[in-house]
Amino acid sequence: MRNVGKPGVLFMKKLDMKVRITSVAKQLPKYYRETKDIIPFVKLWMQDQDARFQRKVIKLFEGAGVDKRYSIMDPEEVFIATSFEEKNNIYAREVVKLAEQSLKKALDKAQLKATDIDYIITVSCTGIMIPSMDAYLINSLQMKQDIVRLPVTEMGCAAGVSGIIYAKNFLKANPNKRAVVIAVEAPTATFQLDDYSMTNIVSAAIFGDGASAVILSSYEEDKGPAIIDEAMYHFYDATKMMGFNLVNTGLQMILDKEVPQKISDHFPAIVHPFLERNTLTIEDIDHLIFHPGGKKIVQTVEGLFGVLGKNIDDTKEVLRLYGNMSSATVLYVLERFMDKNPAKGERGLMLSFGPGFSAQRILLEW
Repeated sequence: MRNVGKPGVLFMKKLDMKVRITSVAKQLPKYYRETKDIIPFVKLWMQDQDARFQRKVIKLFEGAGVDKRYSIMDPEEVFIATSFEEKNNIYAREVVKLAEQSLKKALDKAQLKATDIDYIITVSCTGIMIPSMDAYLINSLQMKQDIVRLPVTEMGCAAGVSGIIYAKNFLKANPNKRAVVIAVEAPTATFQLDDYSMTNIVSAAIFGDGASAVILSSYEEDKGPAIIDEAMYHFYDATKMMGFNLVNTGLQMILDKEVPQKISDHFPAIVHPFLERNTLTIEDIDHLIFHPGGKKIVQTVEGLFGVLGKNIDDTKEVLRLYGNMSSATVLYVLERFMDKNPAKGERGLMLSFGPGFSAQRILLEW
């Protein structure tokens, strides 16, 4: 008689299987400047502009909530005339280095080898390269020849969380596998020297470069916070709010001033139903792992969470120390919580926003 019980047992084991985040590691570029040291470059850049406008721009840089930012090129290179080709070549060269360094750190933290990874997701939106950076990592680290690759592009600041969502779904369907998500961004390579719009200026004031790698596992014995749930949320009629235009001089930032208000308007629909479907409320969340999009967005979300008795202090600190590094930034916030080793049973809510306009959410439990 044919045994029909075993497939059912395997199916139930899959349902019970947890996907966990086992390690997170950041990597910063070698160049950095404190904001006070960037101001002279800004003044030189703005020297032919109206004096009142110059004062407004300096005040914006000084009040952006960013004390320091890192970059893949020296600030002198950022503020000189270079072609899209030249800056993209720097991007392509440097992001591979940052990706490899962050991946090695994450592997060391998890006590793994490069050949222990079955699925590699690379995330970036601030440059163009084909083949994508994952191909270079597979070669340089001699990763598995049958590793599954997924480059994630054109999703902006939301994509660090998106990458984790894709990795989780792959691992949920494949027990005893491991995945890595590597987000590397270089917004300084997108700076437009001849663009004096407020969008370009705000972008220059808040963005920095950085990388982070996150390792996830569906092995029962691996440790780390479990991903309990995940979901995306898409705003209608908001495709023009955030993103890039491809122009002759490179990637030109799109950033609508109404973004903070848009987030505020949709905030209840983004947060509360997601928690309710897990029989939770915001009171049950111990840690808020939020993407620091910029000072105004942080202030908006801080106010929304504040009335609920929650804080986003780690989000503000990441913005202060590094600026907005697009998709990698929320992973820097995640690493801060991972390093604190929260108590068993504590919960975290990851939340990021990006072009589309969209929000990405992950519920974690330690």
